[in-house]
Amino acid sequence: MHLPYQRGPLHDLPNTPQAYDAVLADVTEQALARMTPEGSLEHPDAHDDIGDTSLGITSLLALAWQRGKDPRLPEAVRRSLAFHLRERVYTEDNPGYPNLRAVNSGLPYARYVLAAGAHPIGDWPSTVWALLQAVNVLDAADGLLHDEQCAELRQLAQGYWRWLTEATFFNPQEAGNQAIGCVVGGLMLARHLPTGEGASVRSRALALYTDAIRAHRVRDRGALLPPEHGGAYDNNYGPISLSFLAQAHRVSGEEIFTQDGDTLARYIDARLTSGGYDNGGPRYSEQHSGFESVLGLRYFSARIGSDLGRYRGDTAWGRHAVQRDGRIDGHFAFMLVWQIQDTTRWHRTPSTRPTRHHLRSGTVSVAFDNRMTPSLIEAAGTYYLPAAVRRQHGFGPVTDGFLLCRPMGEVRVADVRAEGLAAKLVTKPVVGRDHVLRHVRSLYVTDGTSLWVTVAVERLGGTPYLLSGLPYAADDGDRVRRTAEGEVTSAGGLRLTHPTDTGPDHFDARAELTQEQAAFTLAAEPRGYGNPDEGWRHLFSSTALEAAPAPGAPDGLHVFAVRYGPGGVFAPAFDHDERGLTVRTEVFTAVVGDPVGDARGEPRLTLSA
Repeated sequence: MHLPYQRGPLHDLPNTPQAYDAVLADVTEQALARMTPEGSLEHPDAHDDIGDTSLGITSLLALAWQRGKDPRLPEAVRRSLAFHLRERVYTEDNPGYPNLRAVNSGLPYARYVLAAGAHPIGDWPSTVWALLQAVNVLDAADGLLHDEQCAELRQLAQGYWRWLTEATFFNPQEAGNQAIGCVVGGLMLARHLPTGEGASVRSRALALYTDAIRAHRVRDRGALLPPEHGGAYDNNYGPISLSFLAQAHRVSGEEIFTQDGDTLARYIDARLTSGGYDNGGPRYSEQHSGFESVLGLRYFSARIGSDLGRYRGDTAWGRHAVQRDGRIDGHFAFMLVWQIQDTTRWHRTPSTRPTRHHLRSGTVSVAFDNRMTPSLIEAAGTYYLPAAVRRQHGFGPVTDGFLLCRPMGEVRVADVRAEGLAAKLVTKPVVGRDHVLRHVRSLYVTDGTSLWVTVAVERLGGTPYLLSGLPYAADDGDRVRRTAEGEVTSAGGLRLTHPTDTGPDHFDARAELTQEQAAFTLAAEPRGYGNPDEGWRHLFSSTALEAAPAPGAPDGLHVFAVRYGPGGVFAPAFDHDERGLTVRTEVFTAVVGDPVGDARGEPRLTLSA
């Protein structure tokens, strides 16, 4: 079974002017065939996310006319714009809308669902989207719109801005992408207003970004990020926020947007595997965006010097939003407009700069969470998630059912590259059920094809093993499919276990249920509103790789040694002297210093091929 949204890397989509002209030509033919006598360009099956969609396609037609001067388009643009101005502008408060600061303001807004009171909670982002579609049409208005219609649209856009920033609470869904999008709308609107009014709107937009968004960033993995639906990052909306930051910089020139965009881009780069897979988020776990992410990933890949375009997107939305029949929907059309207008080229080579929360070389990668425990491992085309045992999640030694993974002090990290090898040493103080402080030293070494993980810890009681991950997905090149297997070898013996109990809090990788579906099942609220990250934390047990201790460990230590990926005989040898623990494998020799570290307490690591 293939994961429905994890398709091809986004940089594989052609992005030449000719390719974009072909996209606009297809949009044009669909739109002209669809347009109703009233001028609507909405998809006939659209029900929600609808208040801005006809206007979105209007903006695409306006861009197509700018680029190709198709004589059929001016009339279509004017008719469809007239439809929006006549039928899709609401000035009476939507019954039940809970986020108003001014009742009966008479300011215009766009509805998420057209029926009064049907589902008003989505009106704020729908109005942001409508503002963005409107300013895109204004940008293309010269020679296309009559003065009266242009003035009416400008007045409407200004009304949308006032409704978003005066009549309602700002960012009521605590969604960073929506909030930054609103700021972008204000910055773009300011360019169409008289000098004084424009300066006021621009100043207000920048103040909102600084005071209402930037001041409330959330820290994850060392980075300050715009919060998304109550969490630090969502793998659907996070790259969309990056696109909004790119557009904010494009239209304003303010360096604050590139500073924050660089931070978010480097964070995304550290989360992503070499193959572009990622999972996790407070709103979605695996529902990756498509074209909505391209602008930001492309813009910032060039700035940070890394191949962010490897990010796997929903290529059903590779060019624009579509409904189930595959035909165009105007939702998010503004992103396609900006993507076409921006001429930045993809940066296609990986960054070689070591980063704390990531190890990457060739087709091997390890992403680390805040505790410096792997959150995702990729090797030999297989993706491994943290496994679960007794509601404890991670990679690490287990004794008496207790996972030694949660740090009880400072976690130290050392990165070394030598002779074609890349390595990361993580030294983590932990406390078990016996209340004894131990130091777990985890060494990750890769040659770009395989990954060797060696974990040393002061000797444990019972029958310890190393929890070595949940094999979850595999790379088929242009798609990601579910799997319950991986190419893994352990020096001390390896077993793949599956939950013996059934139920939503036991995840068996052999079942068809996806991680996202299981996470939503465990969430406290219904699908689409619950937090899948929070739900997944309730998982009690999962499929798991369990590695027994390796033979030949020095006295006083348990050592576990696992290789992910191809290779011949795996028989590592260990030795301990005044320098520390020496690990010898078929590919490398490493010396892992004692936990006391150097003069500053930092871990010592030497590596040679």
